[in-house]
Amino acid sequence: MRLALLLLTLAKALDAADLTLPPLTAGTPQPGKRAAVITPEYAGSKVHHLIALPDDWTPDWKARGKSWPVIAEYTGNYFPTSGSTGEVEGAALGYGLARGKAIWVVLPYVAKDHQKNEITWWGDIDATVGYAKTNLPRICAEFGGDPKKVVLCGFSRGAIGVSFLGLHDDEIAKLWCGLWAHDHFDGMLEWKGHAWGSPLARYRAEASVRLRRLAGRPLLVSQAGEETKKFIASVAPTNVDYLTVDMAALFGTFPNDFVKHPHNDRWPLRDGAAGQAARSWFERVTAEPTAK
Repeated sequence: MRLALLLLTLAKALDAADLTLPPLTAGTPQPGKRAAVITPEYAGSKVHHLIALPDDWTPDWKARGKSWPVIAEYTGNYFPTSGSTGEVEGAALGYGLARGKAIWVVLPYVAKDHQKNEITWWGDIDATVGYAKTNLPRICAEFGGDPKKVVLCGFSRGAIGVSFLGLHDDEIAKLWCGLWAHDHFDGMLEWKGHAWGSPLARYRAEASVRLRRLAGRPLLVSQAGEETKKFIASVAPTNVDYLTVDMAALFGTFPNDFVKHPHNDRWPLRDGAAGQAARSWFERVTAEPTAK
């Protein structure tokens, strides 16, 4: 059993300037900016994803023989206490890996009315899963993403969604060469009042089925407790890495000028050992992608 446990106690934040998110633009996708895209299937609605192209992207990428890794992301729930908006525009985790060197896509949760993005939980689960199935191959074909180097990440709700949505069925599971869940995990807590998340015994059994679809591909889990590690080890005993981030050492007291709460997706934007470890994992996974 391979559990490469990365216990990183950060003595202090490094002095380098914090990474800033690319500005939002109302235009078409372009390097160095985040663009909102409404796909043909949702024309006339407000359902959309965000995409930021690599800094060296040009329209003639195909003639240049260029391609890039892709980091796809699911956001957390709307949770003002932590500063999480639930919107694709509020995402940051994936850009902490992409940093202008990969295509960054923030995927929506499609609301049940199919007219907007859902900011709390999954919306229409089948539509949300279908959105990723349709649009990630499309993004790769249109913008030069390498379909063999697509990683899925998520924070909080999105961390659960990495498995709940990203391993929902065999078809979507085949999209990924690796997955990263930060600060929550599918099957660990009972979510009362939601048929998909309770009772816990059934929810965990269903999560086990989903996790088996990982099929040995790389998984990074950050801020995992011992119970989470035991659960994962019982189902996916190989190719799993764990990362512990000392938020207090990285940010000091909360709230502060950068983040409101230790439960946040902004920490990869601050230089430090934990962020470097996550980026090294991403670089390794996309350098030699596991066969899907």
